[in-house]
Amino acid sequence: MPAKQSLNLPNHEDATIALALDTINIGKQALVFVNSKRSAEKTAEDIALYLKKANLVEKEHVVMYSQFADQVLHELSTPTKQCERLALCLKSGIAFHHAGLTSNQRQLIETEFRNTKIKIICSTPTLAMGIDLPAYRAVLKDLRRYSGFGMTWIPVLEYLQMAGRAGRPKFDNKGEAIAISKNEAERDELYDRYICGVPEDIQSKLAVEPVLRTYVLSLIATEFVRNKEQLLDFFSRTFWAYQYGDMERLTMIIDKVLTLLEEFEFIKIQSTKDFVSADELEDENINKISATLIGKRVAELYIDPLTAFKLMTNLHRAAKVQMQSLKNKNTHYSLGDFSYLQMISNTLEMRPLLSVRASEYELIQQEMLKYEPYLLEKVPSMYEDEYDMFLESIKTSLMFLDWVNETQEKDLLEKYNVRPGEVYGNIESADWLLYSAEELARLLQFQVLLKDIIKLRIRLKYGAKEELLALLQLKQIGRVRARRLFSNRIRDIADLRKTDLSTLSQILGKNIALNIKEQLGENISAVPENKRKGQINLGDYKG
Repeated sequence: MPAKQSLNLPNHEDATIALALDTINIGKQALVFVNSKRSAEKTAEDIALYLKKANLVEKEHVVMYSQFADQVLHELSTPTKQCERLALCLKSGIAFHHAGLTSNQRQLIETEFRNTKIKIICSTPTLAMGIDLPAYRAVLKDLRRYSGFGMTWIPVLEYLQMAGRAGRPKFDNKGEAIAISKNEAERDELYDRYICGVPEDIQSKLAVEPVLRTYVLSLIATEFVRNKEQLLDFFSRTFWAYQYGDMERLTMIIDKVLTLLEEFEFIKIQSTKDFVSADELEDENINKISATLIGKRVAELYIDPLTAFKLMTNLHRAAKVQMQSLKNKNTHYSLGDFSYLQMISNTLEMRPLLSVRASEYELIQQEMLKYEPYLLEKVPSMYEDEYDMFLESIKTSLMFLDWVNETQEKDLLEKYNVRPGEVYGNIESADWLLYSAEELARLLQFQVLLKDIIKLRIRLKYGAKEELLALLQLKQIGRVRARRLFSNRIRDIADLRKTDLSTLSQILGKNIALNIKEQLGENISAVPENKRKGQINLGDYKG
């Protein structure tokens, strides 16, 4: 039934706000599930503003809530609009939670919700899976989600996961899961679809080709299986085989994967006889399968073998271009950061990529045209299926390029509509892929590429230009402090050694300056015994 009819709630036209107010009034907490990051932020903001206007924020918690707000506001060197919105919500004891937040912001919200300080969290399904929180209520505001076919109902299984967050045994002896309907017709639809609905069948992930390729190579590389018979026997006992129900067809699929891995030279399959006896089938040398050196490393890197092959192909091209450039002493056609950034962006592991909106389609095409001479793979025809995905890889690469050129998180949010948490998630995936490219380049003995890839990994980690690399070697020095030093004409370790402690302290603060001098092995004398801590000044420290 509609929430306001089924419960004795505060009189408010918005059912979500009414449920939030009632939850707080009875001294409980709630999770409000919505279908998008934007909706999570807007819903939390609406609840927080109402509490503030109605003067319902608990006075004894005002100082604590302000401290929470200050923490999230200063998580980044320059706060984004998202940080400001979250800080505003936290001042009323309300929060939103989604993948766009930084890990520290998410941790603060989850911790203080567990501590019963934060009362309401408005969240995308990020909190629906396997997280124990003291939520008396799970309010399901949106049970439709946008897909390629418009707004569609979420699966019953997902509904059950969200509803199951309410009344966890560790915190409550009962709980309430409340789905909000707009009208009587939708109420009946929700009841039939979710309350009376049957959960969907679970699908084995081995049916997904990249996963199957990865596991087949891993089984062979670790020598868990040594021939085709053992491989087929292993898969015959999986949930995938049980679900598929056609082992003959599965054998054909596995044969296809083995053929592909052999073509990539990740495995070697020993030739078999035309006819073997039953006794010979037990011989490991018949139909023997083994991983090559590079195949073993690909398995250890835990990337899709198809991705590894694409990286190797592009590294071959990159090495050829760089060697030709060095030979001709011509840097005009040498590769740059964008070459490697686009190489890793156009992989399955980087998905979902940044989507290209209709309004920016032409702009991204122009950027692609500008960088085309430096791309390691051919641009597909605009009539091919992969063209749009390739454009998305270009946009993602442009975002990475801006990041390594010291664009701040707030500007990335404005320009690319990508939130800080998403930026850092993408950086983590990019670092993994660049490391994989580095390892493959070593095995392929492409020494000419290693220096550039290693430098790019460091720059990606810190979001810094190449000129700051020397300073970034030091602990407690990130891109902000490194840029501050560089702007003061301190550009490498030698410059740091020449700079006196007093000057360094003016730039970075005394504690950081002392730490840097210690890292450089300079003998900073102890504080005179006759001085208390509060009396210490920079003149007391001598190198």
